[in-house]
Amino acid sequence: MSETPIDLDKHRGMAAQKATDIRRVLADVETSTKRLRDHQAAVERQLLAVPATSWPEAVARARYVLNLYAADLAPTDMHHRDLVTAVLADLTRLAGEG
Repeated sequence: MSETPIDLDKHRGMAAQKATDIRRVLADVETSTKRLRDHQAAVERQLLAVPATSWPEAVARARYVLNLYAADLAPTDMHHRDLVTAVLADLTRLAGEG
């Protein structure tokens, strides 16, 4: 019995190797996506649990919600995208960040 591991990829065709690579990448993406969803859920639970205690905190929360809304807009919905952009600019200006 050999102590050296056998590289099984050398014994498979190129199509099978590429299919395996694609499956590995998709599995990594799914894992990353789940982690991001879990993190987002934790942030949202925290936002719901405690009210904002200052205007800057309220502005940060409003930005978060507007960005969630904008992410779900159709790419062709320029009217609502422009509204979100305008409101985000207002928040930045009024918060003294611009």
